[in-house]
Amino acid sequence: MPSSASTRGRGPGLHHDRRRTEIADAVLVVVAGRGLPAVSLTEVAAHAGVSPGRVQHYFPTKQKLLEAAFDRGNERSEERIRARLGAGTADAPPAEVLAVVLDELIPHDEESRAHLRVRHAFNAGALADDAIAERVRRLYAGLHGSLAACLARAGGREPAGGHEAAAVALVAQAEGLAYHVLLGTTGAPSARRTLHAALEAALAR
Repeated sequence: MPSSASTRGRGPGLHHDRRRTEIADAVLVVVAGRGLPAVSLTEVAAHAGVSPGRVQHYFPTKQKLLEAAFDRGNERSEERIRARLGAGTADAPPAEVLAVVLDELIPHDEESRAHLRVRHAFNAGALADDAIAERVRRLYAGLHGSLAACLARAGGREPAGGHEAAAVALVAQAEGLAYHVLLGTTGAPSARRTLHAALEAALAR
């Protein structure tokens, strides 16, 4: 008799998961184009090709819809990073992980531009929404910790403030540059060169 885990890979369970993913992806399209305030049942339903009632069936509240989109956006970002590395972040060389993860924080193609627009929209929303803020804080805690571990594994002398502080500074610089790229006040190639130089300096300590 098949286990519940095996049956999850086909039939109603698979359809349910796919539909939720499609709806979450539709939310990301809305947020990337018009920000969090534009998210509504009718808007998301139109992009997902389903009825508003179907959206509400899977996500009873707007909060649940936003949470699913937040998680889906990060999942897609992680997939891009794994594809570029050709391995998981735990298996690739730490310096390469740092370079790729930080580079993905700079919008340099259509997909990364959409992702960074969504990321900045959620960060802005977190300033007024405690539930979003908690998810954002957890995301950054994981990101900073992971990059700090990579800095430690990559060798070199530990900076005065510690690897965690160095990781926070690199992420902050990347996201500040990303903001200017999205606004059009600087170009992606220039931003990527600046960030690459900052990473090289951090690894040379």
